[in-house]
Amino acid sequence: MRLGINLGYWGAGMDADNLAVAREADRLGYAVCWAAEAYGSDAATVLSYVAAQTERIDVGSAIFQIPARTPSMTAMT
Repeated sequence: MRLGINLGYWGAGMDADNLAVAREADRLGYAVCWAAEAYGSDAATVLSYVAAQTERIDVGSAIFQIPARTPSMTAMT
């Protein structure tokens, strides 16, 4: 069995707590860390930051709000 975590929305004042949860999950051997997007919360940025601050855990987003991005931003994301 592989375990994963889902982080709360970033920008809601829990950013340090979310990063601490991701780091602890990485230390404990969790397989994946998920993040979602909402108004004002960009999952690509969050997941990039988590990936840079952890060692082994995979990162993923169940949903990216592609229509909210311009075509060039979608390509960069």
